[in-house]
Amino acid sequence: MLETVQLTKAFKGKTVVDEVELYLDQGESVGLLGPNGAGKSTTISMISSLLKPTSGDVKLNQKSTIKNPVDLRKVLGVVPQEIALYEELSAYENLKFFGRIYRVPKSELESRIQDTLEIVGLKERQKDLIKTFSGGMKRRVNIATALLHNPKILILDEPTVGIDPQSRNYILEMVRQLNEQKGTTVLYTSHYMEEVEQLCNRVYIMDHGKVIAKGTKSELLSILSNEDTISVQPNRIDEEFLAAVKEIEGVRKVEVSGEEINIIAKKASNIVSELVNVGERHQVQILNFQMENPSLENVFLHLTGRTLRD
Repeated sequence: MLETVQLTKAFKGKTVVDEVELYLDQGESVGLLGPNGAGKSTTISMISSLLKPTSGDVKLNQKSTIKNPVDLRKVLGVVPQEIALYEELSAYENLKFFGRIYRVPKSELESRIQDTLEIVGLKERQKDLIKTFSGGMKRRVNIATALLHNPKILILDEPTVGIDPQSRNYILEMVRQLNEQKGTTVLYTSHYMEEVEQLCNRVYIMDHGKVIAKGTKSELLSILSNEDTISVQPNRIDEEFLAAVKEIEGVRKVEVSGEEINIIAKKASNIVSELVNVGERHQVQILNFQMENPSLENVFLHLTGRTLRD
């Protein structure tokens, strides 16, 4: 339905998106993951026809959208990372304004506005000014503006950043229903791995402008089939101890998360006894450790050397 072909973008000679190839089949929900600076937002801007690529192509039903983006824009809704609303207007007035920009027929605009407000759960607040809304409610109106023209494809760029858990759960459930009940094709980026695991059939992982892994959840987890994931809780963490842990034979990745150390190590390595030995040498007591089943977060750490929120 929608695909990119060797999509590339360079700014002042620096390549920030490097021959990215991805596709969305009709009715799919696909995740796009990557640390800050990976090139996700630039990729989305090119897919959305907001930014012209340096080279490569974006195709809708096998037809290029670069020179003629009109057909794409008719079926595409984009929810940007930044809230794009007029604070001094009401929710209703914002939707009416954006509905006209989308050229929704006047005879349909009122019913579209009401239907969309129903979807995002703000019908009773439609006359209130945006500046009186919470962050989560603003996010929901932001999504509503992208739904007015009944898009077949919906791109959401980190739609739950900085909002309360209740609004976050509402948005996740709303996206799920749009995908499963209305058949809306979804491309979803997030800093929350659990959101992508919950919503997406397939996942692309980007780093340094390139797609470094892709597939279903099970296909990505198979990357760690020859490795163990260990969560370790020492009584303290200092740089010397951490450096020594990284030098243990078989250790592939080490990441500190709060008071715990997450380790990815070669399967069947003698990691636990070595951890105890290193702790004794550095006068660090291992309070607890746990072998864990690999998660997408572990795969991400393995591939990029960072957690998703770094």
